[in-house]
Amino acid sequence: MNRFRDRVETIREMMRSRGWDAVVLTGNDPHSSEYSAPRWHQVEWVSGYTGEGDLLITDDHAGLWTDTRYFIQAERQLEGTGIELHKTRVQGQVLIPEWLSKHFYGYDEVVIAVDGLGISATSVIEIREAVGRDRTAIANVPDLLSPLWLDRPDIPCTPIITLGTETVGWSRIQKITWLRRWLNENDCDAILLTALDEIAWMLNVRGQDVAYNPVVMSYLLITPDTAQWFVRKGPVPEDDHETEDSFYELISDGVNIQDYSDVGMALAGMVDDDYIRRLFVDPATLNYDLYGILRENTLQDNVKTGKSPVAQRKAVKNEVEIAGMKEAHLEDGLAMERFLYWLERMVEAGEPLNEYECSVKLHGFRAGIEGFRGESFETISAYGPNAALPHYVTPKEGSAEIYANGLYLCDSGGQYLFGTTDITRTVPLGPCTPLEKEDYTLILKGHIALAKVVFPKGTAGCQLDVLAREPLWNTKRNFGHGTGHGVGFYLNVHEGPQDIRQNFNRQPLLPGMITSDEPGIYREGRHGVRHENLVLCVDAGENEFGRWLRFETLTLCHFDTSVIVRELLDDQEVKWLNEYNERVFRTLSPRLPSDIASWLRKKTLPI
Repeated sequence: MNRFRDRVETIREMMRSRGWDAVVLTGNDPHSSEYSAPRWHQVEWVSGYTGEGDLLITDDHAGLWTDTRYFIQAERQLEGTGIELHKTRVQGQVLIPEWLSKHFYGYDEVVIAVDGLGISATSVIEIREAVGRDRTAIANVPDLLSPLWLDRPDIPCTPIITLGTETVGWSRIQKITWLRRWLNENDCDAILLTALDEIAWMLNVRGQDVAYNPVVMSYLLITPDTAQWFVRKGPVPEDDHETEDSFYELISDGVNIQDYSDVGMALAGMVDDDYIRRLFVDPATLNYDLYGILRENTLQDNVKTGKSPVAQRKAVKNEVEIAGMKEAHLEDGLAMERFLYWLERMVEAGEPLNEYECSVKLHGFRAGIEGFRGESFETISAYGPNAALPHYVTPKEGSAEIYANGLYLCDSGGQYLFGTTDITRTVPLGPCTPLEKEDYTLILKGHIALAKVVFPKGTAGCQLDVLAREPLWNTKRNFGHGTGHGVGFYLNVHEGPQDIRQNFNRQPLLPGMITSDEPGIYREGRHGVRHENLVLCVDAGENEFGRWLRFETLTLCHFDTSVIVRELLDDQEVKWLNEYNERVFRTLSPRLPSDIASWLRKKTLPI
């Protein structure tokens, strides 16, 4: 038997013994983080599927819901498990709430079990609304899988550091003062922050609790008089002076440090505090377990819900953060050019080489940079058909060999004390097919269209997304992921509230926001192409028609022009490409060894 099929059956036995009609599991942690620590890899433990997605189990059906980025991966990993793939972000999609409503149509009562720590209040409310509030009973079972998952990892507790104003611009006291002013302006007395990157930004702390994301498992409760940080302190090792000093700095700035598990008791006790009339929470990141505590303690009438104000404030980088991000991209660009030079020389020499060895080599170049703290996500090192998986996981064992033909895709990034990077380059390693060349050029054409756009103030990313897709749509091609995501400052490589994608998002792009520009195309069994830079939204002047904005490209790494189909690019696109490659050369070459600088000169010659 397949062990994942067995695990599904074990969950069904639990369902029958407890009278549950369905179990909904997500890969979320208690903070609705995009990426979570191993303890909350629940979907992976049950199904073997390692991408993003949600799992639903009933007595006669098991399904995984995920989007277009993961279709190929999910089909491979779910084989033999008995779990059916449900595709989202496609025409005619049926999401979990709607599926439950149809499946249990006619039932007088439906009992749906959730791990309240691993699902947001918003998600549960959507399920109840779809199935019917009067006939839906939610069984909240925190750590639902723990009785079955005997070797389940613990909640992480890692060292922390604090960042000074010379690095982040605003002190934590300034940020807390700003947030208290916001509370007063919005008729609230307190706010509970549950998103980990928002808490890290507010307190100017960074940790290692989640791989690639420098955050700390915690909650932050701000009132008019107190700042209570609920965090897993754990025993501080004698030689961990950074953590010890960081706690001292926080306490000195008036931050009251409490245990992570005490947040529920603190919320329950708030009803006795007469001066707390209204608490603000963001239901998109508030887990259902804490939501239940607020309901049980009759605070629901005194709770105001909405989007956290911290998300947008964090996304608009200040001058100090922007300077740091530019430094990060300069250093990262040097590492990338060293890597690409090494890769080309290895392939030309016919040296044995595989995808994993490439990722290790790139890590080594980045690790030599002072202030490097690790990758910003797991490097995607994909050759040939493997690049057709947008979120390909490069295996350590059995990694694909690389040869002197076709396309190699590398999507990677670094976390530095002074910024975060995210870059994708698709590299021709030798002769390419006409289709590979055409796809390569059309994706670059879309990338350039977005990079050089000028747009009016108030424009949202969803209104610009078509620019990157038009060259593909004109040839009846497309890609299934977003074109751009926000990027944090030495924080999560994916952040909101802005994005550039087809999904409707009202959030306008604002000066100071940093977003990716990454159109792609994926042909299963053949190849994948993606070109990605990070761009900074900046002011472009004002006239009688209003104020205008544009993008400034931060990423510094050349685009290979050897396989471009020249006739597919117009003169303005060629001008942008030549100017970008020239800027890369002039900026990086003075700090590169002479042989790499000479190589880069040839790579950046005008086309």
